[in-house]
Amino acid sequence: MLNRKSLLFIALMLSVLLFVFVGCEPVPEGDGSLQRVLDAGELVVVGSGGYPPFNYYGEEDPDTPIGFDVDTGKAIAERLGVDLVYETSDWDGLPDGLRAGRYDAILGSMADTEARREIVSFTIPYYYSGAQLIVREDSGIAGPDEVEGLDIGVITGETYVDDAIGLGANDVHYAEVNTILLEVLGGRIDGMITDRLVAVRGMDEIAGGEQLMLAGDLIRTENVAIAFRQEDNELREKVTEVLEELHADGTMTEISMKWFGIDITKP
Repeated sequence: MLNRKSLLFIALMLSVLLFVFVGCEPVPEGDGSLQRVLDAGELVVVGSGGYPPFNYYGEEDPDTPIGFDVDTGKAIAERLGVDLVYETSDWDGLPDGLRAGRYDAILGSMADTEARREIVSFTIPYYYSGAQLIVREDSGIAGPDEVEGLDIGVITGETYVDDAIGLGANDVHYAEVNTILLEVLGGRIDGMITDRLVAVRGMDEIAGGEQLMLAGDLIRTENVAIAFRQEDNELREKVTEVLEELHADGTMTEISMKWFGIDITKP
């Protein structure tokens, strides 16, 4: 029969062995977000789908989104070794959809702002642009400092809403760029504030480059980046690394030249 000292010794040894075996178990590293995408074999991103030439539905295949953002996503997915799934949804609901886990990222021409950093995290910029006022050529409006009290169209949820308000204008909300341009063209509102590159493309499509004009200089410049859930650090860091490669090897420049004829990927 074992005495009390022997029993205590055996208990102590068992405790030591248990500690050793538990300590030898592999400890998961990271947040698993990158591995989640690799295991799924697809990167699911989202944009509004109504923002030509960045992300929109073309006439040839009205069910498939195309544009600068979409091609950027394809290049990133290819470097990750996965497929790109580009989904679309209302702009003002994108952050909530991202945080709910419906998408891996927002790749929809979202500007990196301090306010947005409170709810999402961003990669490095993949292009640079700015806020531009568009008006009818016969409006008599020469620049942003002349819109106080006027009706200025903006996309709901975009940073251009703040620009309109800051200029003292009445911000009139819409869901799609071309709709606003048609409103300006028809004289139902006095102007529009949106991304300058979007404005140039939209003006050409809506009015053939006539009757509408860019009024004055840029209201401000923007760094446009890809947004991720704040907890998905591994995935964001990997995509940032891929973006750095795409900038360095000229791929981003090629995508930009395809859609704009100029390089918008450099500040």
